[in-house]
Amino acid sequence: MKLVKKTFAAAMPLALIPLLQACVGDGSNNSVSETKNKQNSPWHKIESEVALDPIIEAKVAALLSKMTLEQKVAQMIQPEIRDITPEDMRKYGFGSYLNGGGAFPNNNKHSTPQDWITLAEQMYQASIDDSLDGSTIPTIWGTDAVHGHNNVIGATLFPHNIGLGAANNPVLMEKIAKITATEVMVTGIDWVFAPTVATVRDDRWGRTYEGYSEDPEIVRLYAGSVVKGLQGHANDNFLGDDRVVSTVKHFLGDGGTENGDDQGNNLSSENDLYKLHAQGYVSGLAAGAQSVMASFNSWNGDKIHGNKYLLTDVLKSTMGFDGFVVGDWNGHGQITGCSNENCPQAINAGLDIFMVPTGAWKPLLENTIEQAKNGVIPMSRIDDAVTRILRVKFRAGIFDKPSPKERMFSGKTELIGSDNHRAVARQAVRESLVLLKNSNELLPLSPRQHILVAGDGADNIGKQSGGWTITWQGTGNTNNDFPGGTSIYQGIKQQVENSGGKVTLSLDGSYSQKPDVAVVVFGENPYAEGQGDLDDLNFEVSHKSSLKLLNKLKQQNIPVVSVFISGRPMWVNAELNASNAFVAAWLPGSEGQGIADVILADEHNKVKHDFVGKLSFSWPNSLTQTTVNRHDANYNPLFPYGYGLTYADKDTLTSQLNEKADVVENSAVNTKKIDIFKGGVKAPLSLSLFSGDEVIEVSASAHRLSELSYRTIDKVVQEDAFKLILQEGSNLSGVRISVAESETDHIFKSLEQNSYLNFSVKLPEELSGSVMLSIGCNKQKHCDQSVDISKPLASLATNQWHEVSISLSCFTLQDVHPEHLTTPFQLASSHAVQINIADIFLNATESDSSLMNCQ
Repeated sequence: MKLVKKTFAAAMPLALIPLLQACVGDGSNNSVSETKNKQNSPWHKIESEVALDPIIEAKVAALLSKMTLEQKVAQMIQPEIRDITPEDMRKYGFGSYLNGGGAFPNNNKHSTPQDWITLAEQMYQASIDDSLDGSTIPTIWGTDAVHGHNNVIGATLFPHNIGLGAANNPVLMEKIAKITATEVMVTGIDWVFAPTVATVRDDRWGRTYEGYSEDPEIVRLYAGSVVKGLQGHANDNFLGDDRVVSTVKHFLGDGGTENGDDQGNNLSSENDLYKLHAQGYVSGLAAGAQSVMASFNSWNGDKIHGNKYLLTDVLKSTMGFDGFVVGDWNGHGQITGCSNENCPQAINAGLDIFMVPTGAWKPLLENTIEQAKNGVIPMSRIDDAVTRILRVKFRAGIFDKPSPKERMFSGKTELIGSDNHRAVARQAVRESLVLLKNSNELLPLSPRQHILVAGDGADNIGKQSGGWTITWQGTGNTNNDFPGGTSIYQGIKQQVENSGGKVTLSLDGSYSQKPDVAVVVFGENPYAEGQGDLDDLNFEVSHKSSLKLLNKLKQQNIPVVSVFISGRPMWVNAELNASNAFVAAWLPGSEGQGIADVILADEHNKVKHDFVGKLSFSWPNSLTQTTVNRHDANYNPLFPYGYGLTYADKDTLTSQLNEKADVVENSAVNTKKIDIFKGGVKAPLSLSLFSGDEVIEVSASAHRLSELSYRTIDKVVQEDAFKLILQEGSNLSGVRISVAESETDHIFKSLEQNSYLNFSVKLPEELSGSVMLSIGCNKQKHCDQSVDISKPLASLATNQWHEVSISLSCFTLQDVHPEHLTTPFQLASSHAVQINIADIFLNATESDSSLMNCQ
């Protein structure tokens, strides 16, 4: 096999060369700060409840005056726990570090709270050890605790923000935030990357569920409450021993990108940027938030991480924010002229801390020091950044508090997932539910009847919790990963059986005795960030398996209650028509019994808890009505903002809603491109690793088998690629992406027989052994085939990404159609090989790439 070269862009090597001050300027990659008319500016000073303290300012100035440049820049570097050791902390003295989603102490998903404390203590002690770096400044640990302490097994998981927005209860929000702070502190962590205050304007965005609302009203109401719950009130034990540092994020406009594109471009006017997207900062900063996270997105073409006008002129100067600005996951590397390893533009624009996971932290540290020495980054900017970092550390008492293992809540594991905490989460579930349909007052259900509970979400705590749940994407979890949690089925079962009724669990809706009523739980599978981006809002585009289940029960004259699990409103007209009652349950978290509390009556058939949730997002009238928002000029949703039935309301919704897709050609069922791995795999596809007889499904960002190691890496955005390191051995080891035979027909049905398998590849070192690329089919159309691609791979330049294509005809499929594929991609070797992979897809035509010619 040989490689026929086509076009590709060679990556520029990183070079430590002096940069012209004119190229970097003051950090702005546009001239917007020079052209703004301040008279018409919508921005104004925010009066924070946390005032500057002269005593703290004097301590900061005194410490800063004694610090070396190297110590200062180290405070501005935030690496990730998978990429540093305590010895690195001892040597360099990083100001902070983080665990990304799916990162755990010892790379162990089931790390105990004690494991987290142990790592926190090791890093803390290394940071105050001045034997190598001369510094005793304590480090701090930041984590994404976005719906509870969601990285830790057994923690209380609250509904995601979209559900909390429907509850419209700021008092409850402060309670939730305080509980989150407590459970975080049990594991020795001091800093939480929350709240997210995005105002979501296009529901195709994969982070829609992280927003409270499409309207800034609730966002502004909530932001200050969450900040106070995490940090405490300015006049009442602010950042005391029972509180953590909060982060208002993502500044600015992440919820308003064009087409809902994650990390995309926000085209809002400056007035709309303020009115729609900045209101969470108005209340969050007023409440005393100590950190702000810069956003991945652009504003009118300029990346926020490099936008001096917004980060410095607006946020720091005009709004008066005196805390620090932290970047998002290698977000600085997306600025024009920057890389993950080299970006003075971000610091000059106003970024104070680089969030720099992966191995980029060391060259970034070295480059930043050199740029400060050369004047590319003014020392005044370095000093300002470090002043802000130290100010927050002094305010938080980091210099005076005991070490992580000795702190107030540290090691008190009884607080993680405690009954009291779960009771608040259960209340939040009840208040987040929105009743969209209740024909003939079917709800509340009598618990004294026979209830069939069906659907793939019925007994699945992972699905009901969504993304950012233990793992980053919320995938690879089972109910055993949620000790103390309750599935929706388990909640119904407990209450029905206590009242003398009967419950049957049957995911496919089959039964031996006909039930009186069916509760069907279905919806979106977990996802996070860009992996959840959609082309439209059509639910279950290609197969409609949930609708088939609803219709089957309906045809059997069984009344159906639909409980819809989702991270956004979706076009579900057909599912609404097939349901007698329909509940939008959002992503309720670990306390599924909160749903039973509302949809079931008590044993006397009296209402226990009424529906109080109201839509904080408008519900679409069609699959393409993706940007329907309150106060739109032509506002015509199916259910308007604020809609939500109670048991006292009469339901007038027809069961004859239009089920015809308005733009069928946009539906993925008709596309000629099928993504296999795009930032990750999406259900029903699964990613597994194998080494000889060892096989594991990928459920975290790092895995290790006897002769193979796997780790997610960044190609363009966060963890959109993976790295395989194979050891020389007797076993064939590698990675496999596969799907159940029952799912193949609707996934690959649209592809033509002479399609192409495409993927991106990067070789960290020269290839020295054979690499086999394989595909596989179902049992009826056995077509397992392998092709040795080592020669064409060996011809590629190392340390650069290349796009390659191979025709499926190379696998001698003959008369086999792609719809029969069960394993569309397998890569394996028995030799010592390092290889990085990204962007795997099947396409009707070869991509604009290097074609592997197998003739």
